[in-house]
Amino acid sequence: MSARFAAAAAAGDPAHLALDCLAGLAPIPEANLGILYVTEPAAVALPDMLQELSANTGVGSWAGGVGLGVCSTDIEVFEEPAAVLIIGAVPEDGFRIFGTTRDPAADVARRHGAWIKKSGPTLALVHADPRCPDLTKAAVDVASATGAFLVGGLVSHRCERPLIAVGADGDGLGSNGVAGVMLAPEVAVATSLTQGCMPIGPVHRVDEARDNIVMVIDGRPAFSVFLDDIGPEAGRDLRRLGGVIFVGLPVAGSDTGDYLVRNLMAIDPGRGWVVIGAEIAVGDQILFCRRDPQSARGDMVRMVRQLAGRVGGRPKAGVYVSCVARGANLFGEPGVETRLIRETFGDFPLVGFFANGEISRDRLYGHTGVLTLFT
Repeated sequence: MSARFAAAAAAGDPAHLALDCLAGLAPIPEANLGILYVTEPAAVALPDMLQELSANTGVGSWAGGVGLGVCSTDIEVFEEPAAVLIIGAVPEDGFRIFGTTRDPAADVARRHGAWIKKSGPTLALVHADPRCPDLTKAAVDVASATGAFLVGGLVSHRCERPLIAVGADGDGLGSNGVAGVMLAPEVAVATSLTQGCMPIGPVHRVDEARDNIVMVIDGRPAFSVFLDDIGPEAGRDLRRLGGVIFVGLPVAGSDTGDYLVRNLMAIDPGRGWVVIGAEIAVGDQILFCRRDPQSARGDMVRMVRQLAGRVGGRPKAGVYVSCVARGANLFGEPGVETRLIRETFGDFPLVGFFANGEISRDRLYGHTGVLTLFT
């Protein structure tokens, strides 16, 4: 059975969101999988919304969550009630919902080990509550337990139950853990990641550090190396660098120059230290990068074109997870990211949410966008 999808979006009164989405949703009689994202102001209506959507679409399996914002080909909404969803008809045994777990290494294998062994999932769309203990370990554990490439992000930390997992062992709405849907190889997908920053200097070696304090880089005070990389113009007013200059931590073994972006927390010119938003050790690699709309747009175009070369045609559907610091907050207007995707692929069912952090492979990112296409 070839996968078929339809998408819908709505904004307004939370009590009417389900009906408004249904009104704009093309019918797919065989639909069996749904992905739903809502904004925080709409979370109050989630239980009724899921019930209404299931009853009217016939879809009994749902994954998703409460984002800090939602997006689709039609809308990009923060702070107001809104919902976006996709339903699809996929091979019946080609996916598996897993419910909220704080211990994926044990729970996923115990609950779904037989299906995982039989199906060999290649990708898992995952959603994590930021209140989950040790999110970095949880991401690694999910990837290890499923054997799948992970895509997804961190949902709202302000909602009581921000995770959606309905079907299989799904618990409806959950919290303080990780939930999602695993996809078997017969559900063809392609995914890629775009950075929101651009390196502004070479990769350096950390020679002296303690916790998250970088003291010496390449045999020189860390602050001196930092000043050389950002340039004299940016260095004239260090107070203006917040939200512009970040730290990149190259991913060991990456063949694409991948790096994790972390915040620049503080600088100490007197001691020559730089304080970053991650623990770092002697021998680690580090680079400095700049975040601005032009850099983010350029890398987004690169990512979409690269995916187009791999997909070779119009996707059947897509899910886009973007950092809450992107979207209109970065580009100055809504819909820039989804528009760049449409300019390459044309119109197709596309929904997504704005996250507290993004997940790709088995790592947590920041300031990135993760695009996954059903092909």
